[in-house]
Amino acid sequence: MNGTPLYQGYDRAQLDAQYDNRSRVPEHVDIHAALQAQGDTVLADFDARLDVSYGPSAEQTLDIYLPNNPIAGASVPVNVFLHGGYWYSRHKNDFRFLARGLVPSGAALVVVNYALIPSVDLDEVVRQCRAAVAWTFQNAATFGGDPARVFVSGHSAGGHLTAMTMATDWPTFGNGLPADVVKGGCALSGIYDLTPIPLGYMQETLQFTADQVMRNSPMTLAPATKAPLIIGIGGAESEEFLRQSQAFAEHWGAPGGIECWMMTLDGINHFTILAEFADPKSILTQAVLKQMRL
Repeated sequence: MNGTPLYQGYDRAQLDAQYDNRSRVPEHVDIHAALQAQGDTVLADFDARLDVSYGPSAEQTLDIYLPNNPIAGASVPVNVFLHGGYWYSRHKNDFRFLARGLVPSGAALVVVNYALIPSVDLDEVVRQCRAAVAWTFQNAATFGGDPARVFVSGHSAGGHLTAMTMATDWPTFGNGLPADVVKGGCALSGIYDLTPIPLGYMQETLQFTADQVMRNSPMTLAPATKAPLIIGIGGAESEEFLRQSQAFAEHWGAPGGIECWMMTLDGINHFTILAEFADPKSILTQAVLKQMRL
């Protein structure tokens, strides 16, 4: 017997099943472990600047991975990656393997760390990610990056955070910042309407308020510039994740909006999509490189 419908016709147990990706993909531990195991070789293979501070707290650091053979005197485009973990788990060090996707083709990759809930609230997580993007724009030249070619990407909660950076009024956020800080984005397996999250199993940890849900749901916001957005999703993800991505692509890609490219990757789940982003030959990575004009 089903319980009371809470959202999109789902009762509590059904809603939890839609958003609990770890239960949906029991092998997620092995998937992540195999990817994270590449971290040491990535550090050996690429020029990396680690634990660079972009804010006052210890959690506000980022890693920069640079192409090994940049053209002398030329600056390179920069992709800022925002990790997932439902806003309360994971660390930038878990995602070193992603350098293998974009950096060999001539991009700089910036992997951002941020404070996690419950040590901070959702508003502060969003603010910190915006601050990391602003720092990258303002400091790109110090590591050979091109401030006129800053792009943002992210996975899961990081997909949500990617959309939030693209909805940022940058001149208001930081004195002297142009409106078009971000030139393009790639949001992977994101949550764009936060309405169901407080109704499910994570609310005990996240403690989202109604006001936080409203002001931090990209589905209630508009893109701040005309920068294009790739919205990627694994074909083996839950019906809700698929629906959210499609609805968001239609919302932001509607007339008067921005160019949204919806990519559904057949046979890929919520965790293996990261391996696609770390593969320089995958159609996902190739799409991002094309967006970055590489």
